Amino acid sequence: MILEALPSGRGADPPGSGIDLPAGLLTDLTALYASRHAFQAVSGDFPDPDDIRPEQVARSLADELAVPGAEVLLARGEGRLVGVVVTLAHHPDPVDPDPWIGLLIVDAAVGRQGYGRRIAAAVEARFRAAGRTAVRLAVLDANPDGLAFWTALGYEPVAHRPDRERGRPCTVLRKPLGEPAHVERRAARVAVVAPDGAVLLFRYDTPETGVHWALPGGGLEPGESPREGARRELAEETGWTDLAPGALLRTWEHEFPRGTVRVRQYEHIHVTPGPRRDPSGPDLAAAHATDGILGWRWWSRTDLAAAEAEGVRVWPRGLAGLLDAWEAGRTTQE
Repeated sequence: MILEALPSGRGADPPGSGIDLPAGLLTDLTALYASRHAFQAVSGDFPDPDDIRPEQVARSLADELAVPGAEVLLARGEGRLVGVVVTLAHHPDPVDPDPWIGLLIVDAAVGRQGYGRRIAAAVEARFRAAGRTAVRLAVLDANPDGLAFWTALGYEPVAHRPDRERGRPCTVLRKPLGEPAHVERRAARVAVVAPDGAVLLFRYDTPETGVHWALPGGGLEPGESPREGARRELAEETGWTDLAPGALLRTWEHEFPRGTVRVRQYEHIHVTPGPRRDPSGPDLAAAHATDGILGWRWWSRTDLAAAEAEGVRVWPRGLAGLLDAWEAGRTTQE
């Protein structure tokens, strides 16, 4: 899952009508807002919660962005819009030192899949990276489900008062954003190299690291060696049980946030020759959904090196050069 900021450009016809958005995006946003009928009914943000229209959504977003320090973030997962969140760097009340989450809506079609928690964690990480020490939000009294959601994430009530916009009774909640704890994790991956030199990579989209390309693999289980873990992960993610991890290509380490902790991951990268084929198996779709895998591709060395040069995120970095060196050494030994 990734968060991207919504452009703040205004529509020009009629003046002040809303944000100038691509028609497809505005259609998706309207459907997302309308999917949460119960929330819209209690919020009163739209005249008729049963008939939310694109121009109303555009106007609402324009009003949000008109507030200094406001940002509208779109959450995308598995190639589609799954949520929207509105943040405020500084509350209009000058005595309030914290940034705010003004709104978080997850498409009902992907409800109960953890997107709300992942979006909240990503927003908290953004504020933490900006040096903010806490975040606040307000939940309407008429929205008990919202209150339960936020308190489960560690937000604690600090006040009860009418909201500034319409005087609706609400609970103000606050969550400290201390330094995330650090944990270490061991992982292993396999570079499967086809006879033509191409290598299989998965396209991942995870809340911790966003969209990137990486080799099949993942975290080791307790007592598992890197080679054992690499073989298990390769079978789970590709369905191939006939390949064994070969030589150690390299080890590397990197850090990424996961919820309220920061993970330092140590990876063993193995390499092995294999046929060029597609991953297959009855359980792959579920496994890929769990791991945040959007798809796969066999990359030629030339395309892989060019993609990295253009800024495409490939893990481990410099993979094309590593495989060239491995192949040259293998040819020499043969």
